Amino acid sequence: MDEIVRITSGAPWEPIFGYSRAVRAGEWVAVSGTTGIDESGQLVGRGQIYVQARQAIGNIAAALGRLGLGLERVVRTRVYVTELDRFDDLARAHQEMFGAAPPASTVVQVGRLVHPDMLVEIEADAYAGPAATTVARPTAAVRAVPASKGRAPRKGAGAPAARPRRKSARRR
Repeated sequence: MDEIVRITSGAPWEPIFGYSRAVRAGEWVAVSGTTGIDESGQLVGRGQIYVQARQAIGNIAAALGRLGLGLERVVRTRVYVTELDRFDDLARAHQEMFGAAPPASTVVQVGRLVHPDMLVEIEADAYAGPAATTVARPTAAVRAVPASKGRAPRKGAGAPAARPRRKSARRR
């Protein structure tokens, strides 16, 4: 049975709230919400979501690195922002850091983060199992669904709908 490994980063809120920066359980790693705090515990990029996002993702990379993993192993991020109007700068930082291995992701606007100058917090889930990677790209051609009994399929329809059964008129 795999053990559970907990990684701390020394962030000031870890002992106050009681959490680990990252937890590896078997082949999966969960990285806690990570902000733009540098190695000395100071927030970088006040007022700059791009700088804070890059620092947060760099902190995620550092936590994963302690487990022998890189950002290419991240399969999902959840991004919490206080100002969705800055999405372009946030997206640029996320895309630059994850490059050719973009994870599934969600971006949600929140009212505020733990420190009033924080603009972004990012969680990540990573896979630590076998390293085979496949990129599925959409195809240009869409396969046609064959018509059933001479009728054309409805747009967006897959298999024909089941017909309702008729109740028996038998008396008991």
